[in-house]
Amino acid sequence: ARGLLEQVIKIRETTFGKTHPSTLTTMSNLAAVLDSQGKYADAEAMNRQTLEIKEGVLGKTHPSTLTSVYCLAYLLQNRHKYKEATTLYQRACSGYKSSLGSEHPTTKACVDHYSVMLN
Repeated sequence: ARGLLEQVIKIRETTFGKTHPSTLTTMSNLAAVLDSQGKYADAEAMNRQTLEIKEGVLGKTHPSTLTSVYCLAYLLQNRHKYKEATTLYQRACSGYKSSLGSEHPTTKACVDHYSVMLN
């Protein structure tokens, strides 16, 4: 899966550009695959790269950017990097509440994951 996604990223970067939503979605998917394969450092690097691009293109409060913040927070939590995970969870939860509302399923899931980490 990793090799295929890396090929798709290259094709999408060539066809659409590095900042196109399809390219960024594939980058996020690759990060998830790397995480599931236990390649946590690579997954973290891919998540950070995707987040940096989304912040530049979409802004820091766009729901898609917040999803990258949330994914990185969750990964860092699983890597026992709680201090940075806390900062990112707070940012994602606050952003989701503002943009999607407190009752949105994504907001609730983010708050739940953050709460689990705190306990």
